[in-house]
Amino acid sequence: MNNLPILAQASGNNAAGGFGMWGMIAIYALIIVAVYFFLLRPNSKKKKEEAEMRNSLEIGDEITTIGGIMGRVVAIKDDEDALIIETGSDRVKMKFKKWCISSVDTVKDTKQNAAPEKKSFFSKFKKSEETEKAE
Repeated sequence: MNNLPILAQASGNNAAGGFGMWGMIAIYALIIVAVYFFLLRPNSKKKKEEAEMRNSLEIGDEITTIGGIMGRVVAIKDDEDALIIETGSDRVKMKFKKWCISSVDTVKDTKQNAAPEKKSFFSKFKKSEETEKAE
């Protein structure tokens, strides 16, 4: 029951025609890249968007907190990183930290703040074709 020759033969075949050490390193590198693009990058992108949303708050915006409290921003205190909201018809005022803002419910006109439309090289040709078809 000596298995040593079988193991030697198996390792010899693997090194000659198999995947080898560099193949395993390549597989691990692909796994790490996939984890980055599917898990880490979207999470950091989402955090960046949330921080931008919280920093662009203005007085009068309707917001919802992570606890479900809905109200209107009355004051923003940048030195404390906090804001004061007013809720309900009895105008109760509450102070919250900016990190507890879940969403901004005020609809803003995005056309004013949006970047100008990017034109491609081929858009010139499309416009000329459309005008020819119209004639």
